[in-house]
Amino acid sequence: MNDSRRAFIKQAVGLSVVCAARFDSEDLAYASTSNGVVGDDKAEWYQRPMRWAQLAFVEDDPGNYDLSLWLDYFQTIRADAACLSAGGVVAFYPTEIPLHYRSKWLGTMDTFGDIVAGCRKLGMNVIARTDAHACHQDVYDAHPDWIAVDEKGNKRRHPSDPQYWITCALGPYNFDFMTSVHQEIMRKYMVDGIFTNRWSGSGMCYCEHCVKSFREFSGLDLPRNDDPQNPARRQYLLWNQARLFDLWRLWNQKLKEINPHASYIANAGGGALSPLDMKTIGELAPTLFADRQGRSGLMAPWANGKNGKEYRATMGQKAIGGIFSVGIEDKYRWKDSVQSSDEIRLWVADGIAQGLRPWFTKFNAKPIDRRWLPVVEEIYKWHYANESYLRNERSFARVGLVYSQQTATFYGGKRAQGLVEDPALGFYQALIEARIPFEMVHDRLLDPDHVNQFRTLIFPNIAALSIAQCQQIREFTERGGSVVATYETSLYDEWGVRRPDFGLSSIFGASFTSDARGPMLNSYLALEKDPMSETYHPILSGFEDATRLINATNQVNVKPVGHSLFSPLQIVPTYPDLPMEDVFPRPMKERSPGVFLRESGRSRVVYFPGDIDRTFWEVLDVDHAKLLRNAVLWATNETTPVSVEGQGVVDISMWGQKNSMTVHIVNLTNPMMMKGPVREVIPIANQRVRIQIPKERHLTRAKLLVSGKDISYRREQGFILLDISSIGVHEVVALDFAI
Repeated sequence: MNDSRRAFIKQAVGLSVVCAARFDSEDLAYASTSNGVVGDDKAEWYQRPMRWAQLAFVEDDPGNYDLSLWLDYFQTIRADAACLSAGGVVAFYPTEIPLHYRSKWLGTMDTFGDIVAGCRKLGMNVIARTDAHACHQDVYDAHPDWIAVDEKGNKRRHPSDPQYWITCALGPYNFDFMTSVHQEIMRKYMVDGIFTNRWSGSGMCYCEHCVKSFREFSGLDLPRNDDPQNPARRQYLLWNQARLFDLWRLWNQKLKEINPHASYIANAGGGALSPLDMKTIGELAPTLFADRQGRSGLMAPWANGKNGKEYRATMGQKAIGGIFSVGIEDKYRWKDSVQSSDEIRLWVADGIAQGLRPWFTKFNAKPIDRRWLPVVEEIYKWHYANESYLRNERSFARVGLVYSQQTATFYGGKRAQGLVEDPALGFYQALIEARIPFEMVHDRLLDPDHVNQFRTLIFPNIAALSIAQCQQIREFTERGGSVVATYETSLYDEWGVRRPDFGLSSIFGASFTSDARGPMLNSYLALEKDPMSETYHPILSGFEDATRLINATNQVNVKPVGHSLFSPLQIVPTYPDLPMEDVFPRPMKERSPGVFLRESGRSRVVYFPGDIDRTFWEVLDVDHAKLLRNAVLWATNETTPVSVEGQGVVDISMWGQKNSMTVHIVNLTNPMMMKGPVREVIPIANQRVRIQIPKERHLTRAKLLVSGKDISYRREQGFILLDISSIGVHEVVALDFAI
């Protein structure tokens, strides 16, 4: 090694007198290999890790946990990256920063440094975990202005442990103190990155720093309500987000000044209800970790895959870790619990099927209940054995389900769950039941580069759209793309202010006339044949023996504009449901379409003036599922690149890798599907799979990765057909191509 190279490593690693003991010859050798972050050939490590392990230390772990147990386990399961607790609320290394609280059990040890060194000897990437949301009494005594303040002016104690204080995320505690903590960790250990939990605040803060900063930003006082149409509240939402992104950029800059190949990686992101703009996050983050650890309440098992799709909508093909807990995720916070084995398998399988790289997290390094260990070992060993088929380069989905953070923030406000997220969940469930592969699309990325892969875009009550976004959607249809939309889509501008008419009125073939009605009881959709052909429209496929369907529970009043196809659904208005003698429909004064259908060249448009998707999520009526499926199939109007026929509920994805294609089939069929944990795996049988093969590729082999065997197939006009006799939790069809 030449002198300049040696000097660079010495400077980058920070071999000062203070931290020289942290690096021995093996560590320096690590720093110059492809597994480290210092070597010239490792400027971008982020795509490398496939299987993550996280140990979230508790304060009494130092000296009381078995380091060799975990290092042996990491090696056994082929984990290639680790996230390890370092500092913030509690320091697990010998910090020299005043007020950075050391674990009382630490003594002269370096618990964090020892496990970092052990992971590096295994060739693992390592990021440090910090937590910035709470502090001890000595911090309060020295800097009371660092503490979060409620709207009544009271300093906030921690609700779970009153010996702690809640910190303000937007003032000096994060910008100054935690910056120093992150710099110290990087100088001492040269980790690949720093990942922070609970860094973005614990609700609104009215401390002196927030009051001053917000007034400088907006000229206003901090708002006292959460109405997004309140000018102060709107400015607060913009200020809060800008302040957090400033913090993210500051931490990233300070880390890179020490280690150019490291990054700050926030625990942030998600779907429509996520408070930070995912488009900006996608631009900032070289990698990200989806923190949906498990199911709670009434949550479908596909929610883990949905999270992956939402992240990928703005992250593209950057690596995304899927964090899962081995314990039960519930409001009662049983952090030392163990989840059922099949629940873990199903949750992780759906994440893998939708492109997430598994990341297990364990709170408390002293495992009390070890039943989860062999389950994660089984999952990770399978993942390692099939890694080349899991490095996805593209999705073959032709349908995109749009989500909108601006709609949730400025239109939905405190009602965003019901107005914005529930329609998306309803459409998601309908697409799962229809076995239609699809991706999520962020509404700020509707440009051709992001949407041209899709034949159809779905807008589940995406109410708040700008003029520019509406124009992008119109241009999508002009290029031959199709649209399915519901309820108040485009009726509001990007700030949640209602327009006189839909921004997309011209492509819907419908114009807004008056406020929404609802909730409507006992309303229906009457089925009607086209008077010209005397046949039902394809959107009513499967309903030939029906007379009517139940209607959505909320409806906007609209009138037809321009040219539309005959509407096969007519609204039967609400009529009394009691007394029983009065339960009969009244004569309709005028006909009101329950759906608008338009065709222009290759483009097709379906617009439902009711919240049919939200209603489906609430009542899960099978007719609504079929109607939404039919709408998407008619709009898409092409042969799907993959179909799976058979009984059961499955989640399907189709991926391309460098020299292969894969089709994931996740078996969601279970009595506890919508309320975990599952009790047992119920296999599904006789699934017929039809896969379109790219014209330029020559297929050499087909195999099942979970069953671990080759499978015979037959060719049919550019497709291959194969039959899978049984699927437990998960099966993957892998097709190898000639190089």
